[in-house]
Amino acid sequence: MPDRRDVPVSKLLHNIVNALVDLPEFVIIKNRTAENGMAFAIEVHPDDRGKVIGKQGRNAQSLRIILSAVGRKLHRRYSIEIDEA
Repeated sequence: MPDRRDVPVSKLLHNIVNALVDLPEFVIIKNRTAENGMAFAIEVHPDDRGKVIGKQGRNAQSLRIILSAVGRKLHRRYSIEIDEA
């Protein structure tokens, strides 16, 4: 069962990813319950996949750091996966 604390985190992640990509209408974030937290699958247009990952994975790592900090505050564990739509 999803936790109500996960909704603002999903919205935060959606806003950040929309700011990174050129085609925000193709951004889809799917939630999946994981052990002691939530896993987010980020789907973007194939042309924007590199923008979300960033050079040497820096953008993806930054997203993971942000979710980790939010998770510590909420006592939850969050992870992300980046998929092509």
